[in-house]
Amino acid sequence: MNRGCCNGECTEDLTDNKNKVSAYFSSCNKLDEYDWLRDIPESGRETDIVEIRFKNTRKAFFRNVNELRLKRGDIVAVEASPGHDIGVVSLTGNLVLLQLKKYGIGESSEDIKKVYRKAKAVDLEKWKEAIVLEEDTMLKSRKIAERLNLGMKIGDVEYQGDKTKAIFYYIASERVDFRQLIKDLAEAFRIRIEMKQIGARQEAGRIGGIGSCGRELCCATWITNFVSVTTAAARYQEVSLNPQKLAGQCGKLKCCLNYEVGAYLDAQKNFPNRNIQLKLRNATAYFQKTDIYRGIYWYSQDKDTAMNLTPVPVERVHEIIEMNKKNKFPDMLMEIEDLPRERKNEYNDVIGQDSLTRFEGKKKSKKKKKKKFRKNNPK
Repeated sequence: MNRGCCNGECTEDLTDNKNKVSAYFSSCNKLDEYDWLRDIPESGRETDIVEIRFKNTRKAFFRNVNELRLKRGDIVAVEASPGHDIGVVSLTGNLVLLQLKKYGIGESSEDIKKVYRKAKAVDLEKWKEAIVLEEDTMLKSRKIAERLNLGMKIGDVEYQGDKTKAIFYYIASERVDFRQLIKDLAEAFRIRIEMKQIGARQEAGRIGGIGSCGRELCCATWITNFVSVTTAAARYQEVSLNPQKLAGQCGKLKCCLNYEVGAYLDAQKNFPNRNIQLKLRNATAYFQKTDIYRGIYWYSQDKDTAMNLTPVPVERVHEIIEMNKKNKFPDMLMEIEDLPRERKNEYNDVIGQDSLTRFEGKKKSKKKKKKKFRKNNPK
């Protein structure tokens, strides 16, 4: 993870020969919110609150009490506890009001801290020094935690901009008593210590990797806010509940299961209840499966096995349900001529249909050639 930047605006004066520093400015999109009001003139009530981003997915709102002319990408010094921190402006203007409403934060809240100033050269120099210290601090802290036999893993360290405090991000499956660890860390690094637990999703996003789809992990590229994923999302999409296929590299359900749930729910708004049995004149039809986007239910006359399935459009299912309410029972689910036809494949797989030796002609016998030559050239 990195702190990101805005289209190179914040990297002009921060380039350094040290790879540890330049790595923090190699990405511009991870922590950005899309400002869809960017090209629209400011209208409505103005606000002095801005959104500031820091390392990993940490963001916070700050009040611009000094009426600084701030824009996206500006590096600023903000109030911290204690001292000050350095962050990058990610949102300004009316869009901040929508973000405050989204997170349930009042505009007049006393918890909103202040923006002190735009970062000076001294602030940036100290910030770069803090960034360089983070990796070594993380490795040393892991050794200290291992020595104390704590069931936790320290995944990342974030120094405050003035180097007086550090946040240690850790992952643990059980509750950990790290009081002794805090004492040892404070003694080793001479700074204030804050421990912050992260989940398996955040850890996977920090490390990165390639997903089963062949693309880089969404959590490592663009996801900043993790939404809980449940097996209900898989059920709505008629996905097989196979833990090995549904789990991502973090061991949790894949975040992409949430991407199309809304479309599936919209498509099923007018679908009848699947638990309703369709009563025919001489049999009863039981629901087996759904083709959501074609609007088809599949029924069989055996409740326990999916044998001899019959596709029935949703409109016909509604019709039969209304007939059953009136004690009317059709002879068949569908007339033969009304049955939905299977789609024809637009693309054919021709791999393996042709022989590898199809261009090689058969060898003609030399004896036949000699006979022809003798007939045409008698002695």
